[in-house]
Amino acid sequence: MPLDRDLLKREILPIPDRPYVGPVMYNAQDPASHFPPIEPIRPPSKAPNVLLILLDDVGFGAAEPFGGVIHTPTAKRLAEGGLRFTRFHTTALCSPTRAALMTGRNPHSVGMGCITELYTDAPGYTSMIPNTAASIAKILRYNGYSTAHFGKCHEVPVWETGPSGPFDHWPTYMGFEKFYGFVAGETNQFYPTLYDGTTYIETPHDGDYHLTTDLTNQTIKWIEQQKAMAPDKPFFIYFAPGATHAPHQIPDDWLDKYKDNENFAKGWDELRETICKKQKSLGVIPEDAEAAVNEDVPKWDDEMFDGMRDSLRREMELYASFLQQTDEEVGRVIKTLEDLHLMENTLIIYILGDNGASAEGTFMGTFNEMIGFNNIQKSLDEQKTIIKDNIDKFGTKEAYNHYAIGWAQAMCTPYKWTKQVASFFGGTRNGMIVHWPGHIDRGDRGLRHQFTYVIDVLPTILEAAGLPEPMSVDGVLQMPIEGTSFLRTFKEQNAPEFRTTQYFEMFGNRGIYHNGWTAVTLHSRPWDLESNPDYEKDTWELYYTYPWGEKSPHKVDWTQANNLAQREPERLAQLKNLFEITAARYNVFPLNDEKTERLEQSSPPVGTKQRYVDGSFVSDPCVINNFNRSFMITAKIEGPHGEAPNGVILARGNDFGGFGLYVKDARLTYVYNYLGLERYYVQAEPLLLPLSEAYEVRMKFTYTGTDTGEGGRVELLIKWPRDNDFKPLPLVPFPAIGEDPLNYTPKDMPPGHILKSNPIIFNVDAFLMVGKKTGGPLCPDFAGSGNNRFPGKVHWAEIELTGEPAKVSPEHKLHALEAIQ
Repeated sequence: MPLDRDLLKREILPIPDRPYVGPVMYNAQDPASHFPPIEPIRPPSKAPNVLLILLDDVGFGAAEPFGGVIHTPTAKRLAEGGLRFTRFHTTALCSPTRAALMTGRNPHSVGMGCITELYTDAPGYTSMIPNTAASIAKILRYNGYSTAHFGKCHEVPVWETGPSGPFDHWPTYMGFEKFYGFVAGETNQFYPTLYDGTTYIETPHDGDYHLTTDLTNQTIKWIEQQKAMAPDKPFFIYFAPGATHAPHQIPDDWLDKYKDNENFAKGWDELRETICKKQKSLGVIPEDAEAAVNEDVPKWDDEMFDGMRDSLRREMELYASFLQQTDEEVGRVIKTLEDLHLMENTLIIYILGDNGASAEGTFMGTFNEMIGFNNIQKSLDEQKTIIKDNIDKFGTKEAYNHYAIGWAQAMCTPYKWTKQVASFFGGTRNGMIVHWPGHIDRGDRGLRHQFTYVIDVLPTILEAAGLPEPMSVDGVLQMPIEGTSFLRTFKEQNAPEFRTTQYFEMFGNRGIYHNGWTAVTLHSRPWDLESNPDYEKDTWELYYTYPWGEKSPHKVDWTQANNLAQREPERLAQLKNLFEITAARYNVFPLNDEKTERLEQSSPPVGTKQRYVDGSFVSDPCVINNFNRSFMITAKIEGPHGEAPNGVILARGNDFGGFGLYVKDARLTYVYNYLGLERYYVQAEPLLLPLSEAYEVRMKFTYTGTDTGEGGRVELLIKWPRDNDFKPLPLVPFPAIGEDPLNYTPKDMPPGHILKSNPIIFNVDAFLMVGKKTGGPLCPDFAGSGNNRFPGKVHWAEIELTGEPAKVSPEHKLHALEAIQ
């Protein structure tokens, strides 16, 4: 009997094979010898293609369809032919949103209560999505879909990002047949850390390279190939480019797209008013909605910004270009679907942000986002100097820039607060567009106001495809899907709310939505890098945000602008109790507001020594932690015969932070890149001679600081084949490293001094390499990955810790807030 795809039992995945039952003839030539044709698994006959698009760090008020002043033609066109969901919510941070999106479960239910780098042993924060929560990709693949993921994956535990795996949580093991992208919270748009499957690939050597364009090209190529090879097979594509997360880097021809734009020239306060008016005219917020005010964000005319407003405006111009460029790249994917006549049967879900706009760029903005992540203390004058001296580099490969907090708040209009703040809609409310020709009744301008949450996307896709929730996947009994399908709203504009209760939590910021009411408390601001665990002192607020069921004497407060805690203490008490019950159910406890403290503890437990072989590529979270302490790099090398060796021995990090040991013109050289702001060089006299046998070299760093982020002394040593021990090499007073405007090697002290060091992290997507350096060049001598390969052989290289790490002083903690103010 032929396989009937519409009658298959699909609760057990993979679908068990059905053995042939019937007569078998002795001779295949016998006329009675007949078997049913081989038919591959396919989803139900009317199952659509699915294109799921997720942008990064885009606030509710950024894009055109939701009142933004940034031109987003693709989103606008899809919205004009589809639906705009005005009360769609995320988790306030990227990893939790992405895990919830993929699994249909609350983030803490699947161990992703925070980003992967800040994992703990608590069940809600392990960063390990359990095999009891199969992803939408795996469910669809086992039901006959082709599956592909292009872009950002921030759901892999950091200790599993190394070359030795395990790869259980990588996209290709979580249900995607194709993955092309990066495994981190962010990446350099010009020098991304790219993987194809689980294999690292070098960034193409192309002067016009830009990651978002590359991801789009790869997506288009995959669609064309998939439809050519398996036209009867629907696809599921997850397109998550990583834009518009910092760094806000864009192609050269986009740099001046918004130059002198009048919307930004007037500052973020007037911009919020402009956006709010547009939102009301579009109907995405009510006419009587009041823009919520966040008193924690300085006003545009604050004297702290005197002399800086041109630079601040430039930050926003570049972000606007970044968002439009990203949206137009999405448009190229949509055009491919149109050219292949696939739009009619493709469900497109376009989510504009995995959380609110990011307020991680300090009140002034930043040349390098890692300055704040390292909790580096910079005075206001120092910040101004860094920005003004480098503003012409912003947006290019020479900066790792992020805009000021005021712009982030404007991008979250009409709500207050931003990314990280799960208490308020500014952190969790994002625009979502759904487009599916023939399956949507737009009604009044295609607006949908039902409360939806990111975990509702998975069950909606399953219902659209006619697929059941699986009971078992890969032999593992599944936990119930916690999301609820909103497919009914596609046809019914006034369908009743299906999600009546939802908790929110991030860094101790808590909230609960229930029947139109929200109870929230602010515990941690995005710029609070030190923990404050006294949760009992948090003040809870109460808002009536939507007319649901019972009549209320209060006016609907769409934006959480009017606190009713004093007027409704009993209701507030009930909602606080409901939060605790719900939070306990979904593994939210114990609450944890630590940020830099957890980041400092995220390195692998590998002892005091880690050895790497020639050609090693190791993601930075898997590299031994040598911050704020003495350590050595030792390598066994063999120079090329007949010529002086010249090239990289070991390098860690990139051009915005890191270090490298290399040979230049037969001189052993060590470079330390401090945040892309300063570079320190230590270089030996040219004593390395071409040999026919291997010898060892060493860089010995002695940390002399008493606090974190300080410097130390460097010695360069050599051990010839017949030597018993290492001998120090004489250092040149000032390294012969050519032109480097960031060279801060001291001229007024003996050679070998490093004055500053990164205390916590080099970069979110940094890595270590042996024998060459690709990606961000670290220093001018590494520029061009094609010419820095060590020409002989690096037999091995190792990092060995030789001292205990310095501790953060009380004074450092006391002034930590100054690092980002």
